[in-house]
Amino acid sequence: MPKARQNPETFQAIVAAPGFCLGIRCDDAQIHRIDFLAAGAETSPSNPLAMKAAQQLQAFLSDAEFTFNLPLRPSGTAFQRRVWSQIAAIPNHQTRTYGELAQALNNAPRAVGQACGANPFPIVVPCHRVVATKGGLGGFAHQRGGFLLEVKRWLLAHEGH
Repeated sequence: MPKARQNPETFQAIVAAPGFCLGIRCDDAQIHRIDFLAAGAETSPSNPLAMKAAQQLQAFLSDAEFTFNLPLRPSGTAFQRRVWSQIAAIPNHQTRTYGELAQALNNAPRAVGQACGANPFPIVVPCHRVVATKGGLGGFAHQRGGFLLEVKRWLLAHEGH
């Protein structure tokens, strides 16, 4: 996931959030990815699916109970898809540790962390709900600090963690 502001023309929509933005990449049929961006200007959706995604992301930003219903383009390795499926099953207001997911998947916590960082659909597939043991945040999008870790803190607080 990008860590800095990107050219708005590379996104079909950019949604403003508290302290950051969400860049939506899609075609007319599927969401390709959602990227965290530095705070900046929104851009209007360029197609109906981008409009639907922007509306759903805004609904989540207003109400953490919102449930997404977006067509996500299949991507990732078989293992990544297994991790993302486990993440998608984490109920709102709950977290799981990298170790708990690793145990459920018969794999190592580091591998789970790498798959979390490769998640192309953050928020929709809520990788922010995966945390380190003993109450630590762990990383976020392959980062151990800075902007993206602040986004993770905000998302967890928004959900009441």
